[in-house]
Amino acid sequence: MAKDLRLEVVTPDRLVLSQEVEYVGAPGIEGEFGIMPNHIPFLSALGVGSLYYKLDGKYYYVFVAGGFAEVSSNKVTILAEIAEKAEDIDLERARRAEQRARERMQKAEDNIAQARAQAALQRAMQRMTCRSTASSAGTCSL
Repeated sequence: MAKDLRLEVVTPDRLVLSQEVEYVGAPGIEGEFGIMPNHIPFLSALGVGSLYYKLDGKYYYVFVAGGFAEVSSNKVTILAEIAEKAEDIDLERARRAEQRARERMQKAEDNIAQARAQAALQRAMQRMTCRSTASSAGTCSL
C-alpha cells in the first residue's frame, strides 16, 4: 500500500507545485474534500479557498480559485484557474483588491456587475485567509 501520493497544482501558465504528500484537502464547489493515498479515482470542480496538504506532519497551504481536481493512481492533479502558495501571497495587494471589490459592489448598477464584484471580494478575502492560516500554522515566513 502506498504511503504518499503525488500532488501537482497547475495553472494555465505555470506549474505551482509538484510534491509527494501524505494528505490533500481541497475546496470543492459542493464543499471541502480530502484525499489520502490509495483513494478511488475522483473528479471534482473546485471552488475558491485554501487547498492544503500534509507533508512530514506539517500542513501547507495554496490559494486556489476555480478549475478541477482529478485523483487517479495515487496522484492528485489540481488544474486551477488561479493558484498561489500561501507564502507567495502579497497581503497588501490582497487588501487593495478587497477595497476595490467593496467599492465596485457599492457602485454596481446591475446584477452582473454586483456578482463580479462579489466574486472579486471572495477571492481577495480567501487569499488573505489562506496567508494568515499558513502564517499562524508556521508553514510560511512573513
